[in-house]
Amino acid sequence: MPDATALAPPASLLVDPYGRHVTYLRLSVTDRCDFRCVYCMDPDQRFARRDQTLSTAELLAITRVFVSLGVRKVRLTGGEPLVRPDLNELLHAIHALPGLEELVLTTNGSQLAARATDLRAAGVRRINISLDSLRPERFRELTRHGDLGQVLAGIDAALAAGFERIKLNTLILGERNGDEILDLVRFALAKGINLSFIEEMPVGEVVDRRATDFYSSERIRALISPHFPLVPTTETTGGPARYYRIPGSPTRIGFISPHSHNFCADCNRVRVTAEGQLLLCLGRADSLDLRAILRRHPGEDERLRVAIIDAMRMKPAGHRFEIGVPALVGRRMNLTGG
Repeated sequence: MPDATALAPPASLLVDPYGRHVTYLRLSVTDRCDFRCVYCMDPDQRFARRDQTLSTAELLAITRVFVSLGVRKVRLTGGEPLVRPDLNELLHAIHALPGLEELVLTTNGSQLAARATDLRAAGVRRINISLDSLRPERFRELTRHGDLGQVLAGIDAALAAGFERIKLNTLILGERNGDEILDLVRFALAKGINLSFIEEMPVGEVVDRRATDFYSSERIRALISPHFPLVPTTETTGGPARYYRIPGSPTRIGFISPHSHNFCADCNRVRVTAEGQLLLCLGRADSLDLRAILRRHPGEDERLRVAIIDAMRMKPAGHRFEIGVPALVGRRMNLTGG
């Protein structure tokens, strides 16, 4: 009988100066979106030219190299990944990469009603859906273009498609939607899906409203607890969320707290933007231009491997976000990649 240790996947070769192994890649496939959410984009957002963003072959080459280096989980983000016409082709190709354990996706849900079955067939195991309001008029106000009915239909389609897990991501923006916290919990419970509340990250242009809109995880949890008992759990999906169980329900309530509960010590992820910039930390400006390497040396995976391994030396110990203090990073979230 073979030694069980011989069957274990190799440890990641991507190790930063603090001994953290990078096993999770967040890959932005587009900076474009059919929404203009107030915390993500300008209302008249200008997008990158097509030739400035990575091609399908380039996205696959980058992912192939990361997986060969020990990345086991890949999440496709945007912008809105479903607006990319060749997304299914890319998903099938990534899913087939030897060594990849999990292919997941984040979406605004606007196109899920028509696409959920194809996404599942392409190998997507889990899906995150952004949902910041259950009130149609408020939803349109926060997204500037969004139709809540389409997103709710997309959630139902995702449930029918049989994803292993579905999670809603909610950003609470002070009094803009803070009065919907319990309604969102009830909605997740009724659907039997997970829900994570996210503290807004000061990435992009910092505007005055962030000091008044900030809603801490502790405040949200204190509001939920009298109505739904939250039992702490050590469960994880490989990301930064801390999860709680509600007894008698399969639903987990998560909290992602970049301000109040910095999760940098356990960071296992990096991001690649739609323009091919490798970001070692969400809250820092340091990056490596992978697009330039790909276009100067097409097909040379080994050159890309060496550059990515060397880039791990730039990964900082962590970020430091402070309310009312300008961020170190000026790029908008649609450019960063979710």
